[in-house]
Amino acid sequence: MPTAMYIHIPFCEHICYYCDFNKFFIQNQPVDDYIEALNKEINENISRTHPPFQSIYIGGGTPTALSANQLEKLLTNVFERISVHPEQLEFTVEMNPGDADKNKLKLLRDFGVNRLSIGVQSFHDDMLKKIGRGHTASDARKTVSFAQETGFKNISIDLMYGLPGQTMTMWQETISEALQLEVQHMSAYSLLLETNTMFYNWYRKGELQLLSEDTEADMYEYLVEKLSVHGYEAYELSNFAKPGFESRHNQTYWKNNHYYGFGAGAHGYVNGIRYENIKPLPHYIEALKKNESPIKEQHQVTKKEMMEEEMFMGLRMSKGVSQKLFYEKYQEKMEEIFGKQINRLLEERLVEWKDDSLSLTPKGKLLANEVFEAFLL
Repeated sequence: MPTAMYIHIPFCEHICYYCDFNKFFIQNQPVDDYIEALNKEINENISRTHPPFQSIYIGGGTPTALSANQLEKLLTNVFERISVHPEQLEFTVEMNPGDADKNKLKLLRDFGVNRLSIGVQSFHDDMLKKIGRGHTASDARKTVSFAQETGFKNISIDLMYGLPGQTMTMWQETISEALQLEVQHMSAYSLLLETNTMFYNWYRKGELQLLSEDTEADMYEYLVEKLSVHGYEAYELSNFAKPGFESRHNQTYWKNNHYYGFGAGAHGYVNGIRYENIKPLPHYIEALKKNESPIKEQHQVTKKEMMEEEMFMGLRMSKGVSQKLFYEKYQEKMEEIFGKQINRLLEERLVEWKDDSLSLTPKGKLLANEVFEAFLL
């Protein structure tokens, strides 16, 4: 039974040029109807007989684009329906700088939210404009400060590198600014060109110039080295935490464990079935009104697929994939299933054994996608 839950809020004040998540401008949208439908989906799948949840993650979109009343309606329902142990629960809400004042932050705290994930991306205002963000560097600093003053002691910020026009000096300055905030966790992602984004359209027209792979690799290596010096462990390829502040929810994905996904376009993994919800808001809302399932499609994951996912998801973590845990989950020996791939990757020095676990080498981290593809049988 899943002990993790993802709740999707698909509304934004601004649409970023690189984002392909299921999202909509919040203006003139049926937000109240959506919250009602979302609560109904949660209620029909969760009861207090469920084992206590270990993590809840409200993402988007921008959850804090909701009004205080809308947030309160959602959070009230969550706590009325699920069994939680507050001291054991990691409860995360995503937010953009400038979207939440002290009153809204206090509301989150009052409902048990104990972790914030703030989408900073850059500390250069020109760069923020170029990627379609609606905040400034000053907004980011103020939001983190407000959160700390409100009592949040587990704050994560997102950063991006490999952005068009971004120089190594700019990236170094962004990391320096981020370190001054003294947050507990940082996520840093390289730009990926996703279809159905403004960046993708501009790239196809020859209007967007990307950085070289070598430059991105240099930025990544600088990131890992600089954060390590300041006490942040690279516990996953793109995630860095002070000891004890690793994201419990994201580890649900990397450890290939089950989780609920609620909301328009949300994905879930329950009882060996991966599913995706309807994306268009009117269709999602209508399905719930008609007491129909909002699931658009689902797939029964085979044992072979589970083992593949165990490898390429688990290798994202610095701890790697344990042979012992692999056998306990699948009653198969890792080296009997993936022996040829492992031996080749060992020869190429892309992976290495650390006691019981197979993990990426520093070289393997730079060529991670090639490693992951090797485990697709």
